[in-house]
Amino acid sequence: MSVTTVESETRDEAEALREQILALAERYHALTHAVPPFVPGQMPVQVSGKVMSAADMRNLVDASLDMWLTAGRFSDRFEKAFAAVCGLKHALLVNSGSSANLLAVSALTSPDLKDRRLTSGDEVITVAAGFPTTVNPILQNGAVPVFIDVDIPTYNADVSLLEQAVSSRTRAVIFAHTLGNPFDLAAVRAFCDRHGLWLIEDCCDALGARYDGRKVGTFGDIATYSFYPAHHITTGEGGAVATNSGPLKRVLESLRDWGRDCWCPPGKDNTCRRRFSTQKGQLPSGYDHKYIYSHVGYNLKATDLQAAVGLSQLDRLDEFIDARRTNFAALRQGLTDLEDILILPQATANADPSWFGFPIAVRREAPLTRYQLVTGLDQRLIGTRLLFGGNLLRQPAYAGVAHRVVGSLERSDFVMEQVFWIGVFPGLDRSRIDYVIESLHTLCGR
Repeated sequence: MSVTTVESETRDEAEALREQILALAERYHALTHAVPPFVPGQMPVQVSGKVMSAADMRNLVDASLDMWLTAGRFSDRFEKAFAAVCGLKHALLVNSGSSANLLAVSALTSPDLKDRRLTSGDEVITVAAGFPTTVNPILQNGAVPVFIDVDIPTYNADVSLLEQAVSSRTRAVIFAHTLGNPFDLAAVRAFCDRHGLWLIEDCCDALGARYDGRKVGTFGDIATYSFYPAHHITTGEGGAVATNSGPLKRVLESLRDWGRDCWCPPGKDNTCRRRFSTQKGQLPSGYDHKYIYSHVGYNLKATDLQAAVGLSQLDRLDEFIDARRTNFAALRQGLTDLEDILILPQATANADPSWFGFPIAVRREAPLTRYQLVTGLDQRLIGTRLLFGGNLLRQPAYAGVAHRVVGSLERSDFVMEQVFWIGVFPGLDRSRIDYVIESLHTLCGR
């Protein structure tokens, strides 16, 4: 028997065994991960969580059998599929949404951007009532955040404050689409165009949302996404940064991959065809391109196992978004009669949100406090979260940081003192949503 024949038979046996393993993985999922019927008051109503299928387990096991533990075939497929879903040309998989934001802001400091680059002391406009990792990259890159207030009940940037916020040092704007509700992209995009500013859209909570019929993420120069288990799709830990710009994609890729100048994938040599024919900086001619660094970068890549799960999750994205919208609508309808006590959320004009959560504000004149309401819900095993950091300038981490404030930030303080949110994720069926509605009525004395 020839060596070729032996190798062929071995491959056939391995493929057959692989298929058996994958089928068993799907069966295992069915036996061990079924969701039991809801029992009110005895089972938790989570504020967020992953919704996993047999296909997710199959892909995860499939990737693990490759033993290729860094980025590989699944990563390539995921990046292409995710870019298409977002309506953008380029998407890069990273290890978290926070890393995506770090890359997005860091990319604006690249020397490749010449006179448009962000330098130390330049300003970036953002909101005070946000998530820390939308703001932290501004500080980490030596820039100065300029904080503006939010609108209630959309919880997005008050765009009427933008012209007051701009200065000769302003270089960029970074806003998140809060809880999946798009900010006023028409006003913000026009403002950025008028002043020649970069726009970063933090879409970590808003995958699938639209503004004026267009997907969020397609209005800015760079968009960021998170795949943490709470988000619209999950890879466990993970995120993505996306753009339509080829030059920005190259900078983002360099920063993600140690800052190197080469774009060859891990484990592959000379796909750039420049490995030993490049001269940059003060390096000798022919220095190995794999070890030439054009940016001060990081290693923020994700693994092929994460990408494999992301691919199967992406197949269910529309289903997940529909479920979130259905749950949001049920809560909005079921709580309408409590609007004298609670401020219920409102979509931004001209927007079609992809809801991440259902924000609720307890009116200052209400007969109970936010503390009483969230602790009452907690006793009923109903999960809640505050609206991230509230007014971030009240947080200990930001005491003494260089910044500028426009206005009083009184609504950011209101968010800090009166607002919380409850879940709408696809793992919540109608029985759980009805229990939340009933509990809120009881706690509000209705």
